[in-house]
Amino acid sequence: MPVPPDGLAHLRITLSESAYIGPGRADLLELIDQTGSISSAGKAMGMSYKRAWGLVQALNVGFGEPLVESTRGGAVQGGAVLTDAGRFVLRQYRHIQQKTRTAIKADVDALRQRFDMSAKR
Repeated sequence: MPVPPDGLAHLRITLSESAYIGPGRADLLELIDQTGSISSAGKAMGMSYKRAWGLVQALNVGFGEPLVESTRGGAVQGGAVLTDAGRFVLRQYRHIQQKTRTAIKADVDALRQRFDMSAKR
């Protein structure tokens, strides 16, 4: 995994045992929003449709209401869209990510200044 320049490799927000979102789920929601397709979003992330669909179902069930609505038939007759709840969850997650980056910047910079990581992998 490439090292992120801000030091924030993974942030998972857990609201309950079944309601959580992390970078992968957020990226999937974002790609569904952009492409209008669960299949296309999954392919862009290198995952099967089955895996992408399973994540969408887990998000919908976990949050107690649909974050993604889909219809059968592909891009011409069907597709997928984020609901208002889905857009809210994605927007809040991205906001929390940005606030976290800002909050940890000085500490990450201090670690990088103290230790030479250029030769370490």
